Amino acid sequence: MGDRSSRAMTSIGEFDYIVVGAGSAGCLLANRLSADPGTRVLLLEAGGRDNYFWIHVPVGYLYTINNPRTDWCYKTDTDPGLNGRAINYARGKVLGGCSSINAMIYMRGQKSDYDHWSSLGNRGWSWDEVLPYFKRVEDFVHGADEFHGAGGEFRVEERRVSWEILDAWRAAAEECGIPKVAEFNRGDNFGNAYFQMNQRRGVRWSATKAFLQPVMNRSNLSVITEAHVKRLNIQSNGETKRATGVEFQVGGDPAQQAVASREVVLAAGAIGSPQLLQLSGIGPRSLLMEFDIPLVHELAGVGENLQDHLQIRMVYKVKNAVTLNQRANSILGRIGMGLEYFLFKTGPLTMPPSQLGAFAKSDPEQPSSNIEWHVQPLSLDQFGSPLHTFPAITPSVCNLRPTSRGYVRIVSKDPMSHPVIRLNYLSTPEDQRVAADAMRFNRRIMNSNALAKYRPEEWKPGVQVQSDADLVHAAGDLGTTVFHPVGTCKMGHDELAVVDDQLRVQGINALRVIDASVMPNIISGNTNAPTTMIAEKGAELILLSQS
Repeated sequence: MGDRSSRAMTSIGEFDYIVVGAGSAGCLLANRLSADPGTRVLLLEAGGRDNYFWIHVPVGYLYTINNPRTDWCYKTDTDPGLNGRAINYARGKVLGGCSSINAMIYMRGQKSDYDHWSSLGNRGWSWDEVLPYFKRVEDFVHGADEFHGAGGEFRVEERRVSWEILDAWRAAAEECGIPKVAEFNRGDNFGNAYFQMNQRRGVRWSATKAFLQPVMNRSNLSVITEAHVKRLNIQSNGETKRATGVEFQVGGDPAQQAVASREVVLAAGAIGSPQLLQLSGIGPRSLLMEFDIPLVHELAGVGENLQDHLQIRMVYKVKNAVTLNQRANSILGRIGMGLEYFLFKTGPLTMPPSQLGAFAKSDPEQPSSNIEWHVQPLSLDQFGSPLHTFPAITPSVCNLRPTSRGYVRIVSKDPMSHPVIRLNYLSTPEDQRVAADAMRFNRRIMNSNALAKYRPEEWKPGVQVQSDADLVHAAGDLGTTVFHPVGTCKMGHDELAVVDDQLRVQGINALRVIDASVMPNIISGNTNAPTTMIAEKGAELILLSQS
């Protein structure tokens, strides 16, 4: 098969590296790869600039998620595990990607996660080997130590608002065997603590601010927004195949192409990267045949192995406590919150969706903590709905190591068509058992002495739900994503592996995937910080290969 770039279209020139996607990984990659002024780098982002006011106010996720200006507004396939529901599936459509709209929680996962990756034959990916990359990019508010870095670009700070009901929940968790700890991110997350966040003095600190804005004036770095990549150009010479560039379109303009003399790097995320590979003829043979896409290279795992954390949002009415429900439903409360933020950059407008977290085992047989709580001093029917008028809290709990697997698959040749996203939540007996056990654990915490003063009343799903089967069904009604899709271009050596441990796409020279899609197994926690680590390590792998 010849090089598709031979077709007549406007060329914007040749670059050493082309990076597709300016999210958490892409912004960092553009920074590192363009550090040498003699190296030409092109960064293509399908979304727009991050100049929307609500991106920068931490609570602005309420206005950026489900907003087509900043969110791709994907929707999942209907899911039997969710009792036939389809759910909204936010992905960042803006410079900074998901780091511009996410919960800002800085979480690395656990030591055992990365040691497991290494045990699968992925050299260089154990906890001890990846920790230096976490530290290298970090600017930790308390300074450098054995586990944290200072002076890097990615700012990590503590919360800037307190709630009495959350302090009480911490005490309740401790009463139930989950000790208070100063912080997570030291390898073993067992315990409960307030989340640390990617903020700087009460303002969201996205990948754009951290990695891209400081280097935008480099003459060797070109950044094009609203540039939708249609396909990769692959040159075939006998059995050898090589990525030579990309075809892309900006708005309604004619298609353009760019040439990469060294490498093309996909950093479009766990949805975008497999979609683009499939559109380019790299993926499962049967899927490509279905849409009459010429097979460039067969890789059965492209788009498979999709994993995500399903959070079960149990809601409890409380008394004798102030929650965000009361403050947000009061005109004076809203005015007060706004003034506090604009005068001091403190208060509820600095809040991520969840401030408080906890990690524990759902049952004693688990090798390490396998469930995580995101505790919120608020409640609502679903994301985007108004807060309830009564005081309440939502101690959401999720299975950190789900065994359910889904997929991402194109639905046509049209690059603008959203792919099918199928999660298959709660599709295994193991995941169903963990869901039931986690909900019962939640009830033990909420019924503890430390919370008695607040007279918690289980509103959802309700105390009448008791059997395993009923709890699993309730989990299907209450469950929703924590927006942690990974694994669709997995790193490894098995039949579903897409990249090797150098993040090179198998069978295609000069092509890598460097984003959350390469995780072979989902990490035990929030996924944004691990994505920046993958990018930092990936950039080093690229540069070492050229030296």
